[in-house]
Parts: sequence; C-alpha cells; structure tokens
Amino acid sequence: PAPPAAPSPGLPPSRRAAPRQPRASKVHGLDASRLSQETLANIAADTYWCLSKILDSIHDHYTHTQPGLRRATNRVAGLLRRVDADLAEHLDDESLPMLQICFRWINCLLTRELPLTAIIRLWDTCISEPSGFERFFPYVCAAFLCHFSETLRHLQAEDLHLFLQDLPTKDWADDDVETLLSEAFILSTLFQDAPSHLANGPPQHDLDPLAGTG
Repeated sequence: PAPPAAPSPGLPPSRRAAPRQPRASKVHGLDASRLSQETLANIAADTYWCLSKILDSIHDHYTHTQPGLRRATNRVAGLLRRVDADLAEHLDDESLPMLQICFRWINCLLTRELPLTAIIRLWDTCISEPSGFERFFPYVCAAFLCHFSETLRHLQAEDLHLFLQDLPTKDWADDDVETLLSEAFILSTLFQDAPSHLANGPPQHDLDPLAGTG
C-alpha cells in the first residue's frame, strides 16, 4: 500500500479527522483501494472543506426565501433580454418564467444537467473566477440557455417543459464546456461593468422584490 499522505498544508486537524473505509473503485486509472485509510480521510475532509467554501459564497441561495437564487435568476433574465430578445419574448408568450427554467440549474449548480467530467471543468472555472458562483455563474446559465435557443424558439409550453427537464447534454465533453465557458466569458466581459443591462429585466410578475438587496 502507498505510504500515508502528509497532512494538507494549512488545513485544520478537524478537517482531516473523519476516517473512511477504503472502497475499491477506479477513477481515471486511480485504484482507490490502493490508497491508505489516512489518505482517503484527507481526501474526504479536503473535499468537504472545498464544497463548504463554495457554498459559503452563495449561502443565501439556500436560506429562507432564497434571495440569492432569485437574484441570480433575475440576472439571467436580464441578460437573455439583451442577447436573445426573440427567445426571451417566446418564453414570455409561453408563460414560462425564468425562475421555473433556472431554479434547478442555479440551485444544483448544473450538476443535474451535465456529466461529472463537464461539471469538474465548469466548477474549476467558477472557483477560479472572483465570486465565480455568485457573479460568473449567471452568465454561464444565460449562455447555456442561448445554446439551445434555436430549438426552444420552436417549442410550445408543454414541449418546452419536457425539453428543459431532459436536455441533450449527457454526452457533453470538454469541448462543449469550453464553448459554453467562452460564451459566458464574452457575456461577462460585455455586461459585468454595465449594471444597466438589467434595467429592462423580466416582466413585473417575474421580478424578485429582494433582487436589489444583498
């Protein structure tokens, strides 16, 4: 077996204290059964800490009334009206509010829409960006929605619901995520220093009264 791993620098002991039983599995050629129990415990603790840091930056996505999630949804709606007005109008005509479209995307950070390898690439970028999950992620969602614009604009309400619940992204690879991130970066470059891009945001029934707070 491999020798015990050295403690991760800068990590408090409490984050490395949870023992876990080795589990025989292989991920990208790594046989986890060959790792020591201490190494597995370190990995588990570090993973937990990293996820906690991510969620700490968007904690109001998960508190009462979820103001952060609604704020992000309104940003996506405002962006869509700027970059794809035809799609935004079509969604309004079909009475499909942006909150209903984006709730799961933002609440679960697209983990239910993309395969694990794509999520790793996406999250890596969001972690690298300052306040990435709070500020950059809405641009990702807007680009994600625009990616399917041609299809969505030809669907009616029921078919829109079905399509959005089962997007054709199960086979997305790094190239697809790279394209999505590039489009999101372009949007962020165009609009992040221009808050007026939300001035003509979603219609009144779709606005969040807490959107301007926080």
